[in-house]
Amino acid sequence: MSNSGKLNGKVAIATGASKGIGAAIAKHLAAEGAAVTVNYSASKDAAERVVAEIVKAGGKAVAVKADVADAAQVKALFAETKKAYGKLDILVNNAGIYDFQPIEDFTEDNFHRQFNINVLGTLLATQEAVRYFGAEGGSVINLSSVVSANPLPGAGVYSATKAAIDALTKSHAKELGARKIRVNSIAPGGTETEGVHDKGIFGSEFMDKMIASTPLGRFGRADDISGAAAFLASDDARWITGDKITVSGGLQ
Repeated sequence: MSNSGKLNGKVAIATGASKGIGAAIAKHLAAEGAAVTVNYSASKDAAERVVAEIVKAGGKAVAVKADVADAAQVKALFAETKKAYGKLDILVNNAGIYDFQPIEDFTEDNFHRQFNINVLGTLLATQEAVRYFGAEGGSVINLSSVVSANPLPGAGVYSATKAAIDALTKSHAKELGARKIRVNSIAPGGTETEGVHDKGIFGSEFMDKMIASTPLGRFGRADDISGAAAFLASDDARWITGDKITVSGGLQ
C-alpha cells in the first residue's frame, strides 16, 4: 500500500463486507491505508477472500463474524477490532438485506428481519463505535439508498428501512458532533452485487428500466460506490456531517 493514502493509520470496521458494496468499500479503505475489519454474518469464505486480497495488495485486514442485529455479537466485533488494531476511527454500516414482495405477501417476519438488520444493526454498531472512538472523534458512514426518497412498488419495507437510515444519520450527526464524530450516508442507485444476481434482478426488465432512468446510462458497480466511502472517512470530508451523498449515475 502507498504511504500517501488518505487513511493511513486509521482503523475501520465495515459491516456486511464479505461481498458486494461492503467488500468494495473494505478494499478501498484498505487501499487508502486503513486497517480494516471485514465483518460477515454467514459468508466466511467470501470474507476471507476479501481479507486475502487486501493483504496481498499490502494492506491490513481481519475477518470477524457477527450478526449486527445481535447486541452481544456487535460488542464482540468491536472488541476483536480493538484487540487486533488497538483503536477505531471509522465505521461503515453496510450490512443490510432486501426482500421485495407485494403488500398481499407481506409478513411480520419479513418486516422484523429487514428492520433488525438494516436499522437495529446500524443503531447497535453506531452505539458501540461511539464507545470506541477516541478524543479525536471518528466517522460513521451509513448505507442508504435512492429508494429512501423514491420508494419502489413492492419494496415498501426495504424503502422504509432506508428512510429510517436517513433519519438516524441526521439525528446522530447532531447528537455526536460535539464529540467530533461525523455521521453521513451514501445512497447508491441500482448496483450489481451478488444479491442482485441471486434475486434475478440482473438482466431483467426491471434492471433495463432502471438503466433507462439513469442519466449515465448503465447499472452501477460496487467500486463506483466505494470511493464515496473513502472520501467521507477521510479528512477531506472533515466539514461534512449529517449529509447524504447520492452515488447513482444520476438516478433519483
